[in-house]
Amino acid sequence: MSKHLHKEGFVPKYLLEKLAKEGHEEAKKTLTQMESIVQNKTKETNSDDAENSDDAEISTSVAPLQGRRKIYDSENTEIFKKKLVRKEGDPPTSDESVNFAYDLCGQTLDYFKNKLGRNSVDNEGMDLIFNVHYAKDLNNAMWVPSVQQMAFGNGDGKLFINFTRSIDVIAHEMAHAVTEFTNELVYEHQSGALNEHFSDVIGSAVKQHVKGQTAENADWLIGNEIIGPEFPGKALRSMKDPGTASQFDHQPAHFDDYKELPLSKDNGGVHLYSGIPNKAFVLVSLEIGTDQAAFLWYTAFQNKQIIHPNATFEEAFEAIVHTADMLTGQGKLPQQAVDAVKNAFREVGIPRQS
Repeated sequence: MSKHLHKEGFVPKYLLEKLAKEGHEEAKKTLTQMESIVQNKTKETNSDDAENSDDAEISTSVAPLQGRRKIYDSENTEIFKKKLVRKEGDPPTSDESVNFAYDLCGQTLDYFKNKLGRNSVDNEGMDLIFNVHYAKDLNNAMWVPSVQQMAFGNGDGKLFINFTRSIDVIAHEMAHAVTEFTNELVYEHQSGALNEHFSDVIGSAVKQHVKGQTAENADWLIGNEIIGPEFPGKALRSMKDPGTASQFDHQPAHFDDYKELPLSKDNGGVHLYSGIPNKAFVLVSLEIGTDQAAFLWYTAFQNKQIIHPNATFEEAFEAIVHTADMLTGQGKLPQQAVDAVKNAFREVGIPRQS
């Protein structure tokens, strides 16, 4: 696996830094906690040794199995797999964070299987390990590539609330794992923005499906379910109206406004510029439906020749148009899909006109 994989949490580092500058000690504390995770200082216990014999027995099966869920309670420590509290098939517990993680992970896995034709995040039935109550009042949630597990903080109750309660948070982070196992989009500049964009796409699609929404009546907000009373906005991002989610949201919606940034600024703008392809996805969804648009995007992102680790926005557009043409020819997408893609990307300035 690439050393350039996504290592930020659901709440971007640059946003936490801005909140810290505004005097929010909780944001400053989260930055310190995140740094220890990035530097691979994570600790792990072996509390599930008793079930490892079952794993070994099952893994000899030839057919890939559906990914099983294992929910651990970190008990406000920075320890992974500290205490196994619910595994696949177990009844609900008295801890709502555990139940949210279990249920929303299951709904995301079902969406992967039924709408995208994918078997868990690696497409081979990988188990999903969630660590809830991770660290103390952590204002974040993340897929951690080094241990291939999820970690979810409780939030501080001021800036953010419990991260397990939001389906788009869970689906977004699981989509980062899909990217890791698919095309390892380098987490910087345009490829990093595509990495974030793909997670926003899947997070929004799963959220709309679970809530029974359509492209027309969805709010298209990212993270609106986990913001607290002191957060200066309604969400982290808006896919439909980039730049309108909070006082710190400066996402442009057109490629003309793209400027090469240093890596010290949001890894070259991975969260800032994801708004450009996000807007295109919304426009396509309004034409052909969110589930079909998500299927198109997912299929296109499997094309590793075009969407390679350092892929650009224009290469992603090329892959999506090519895939739309292919899926339309196979009768898997409506006839207007190709034009919908071309029109949507034209509206956000991709490809650039010479």
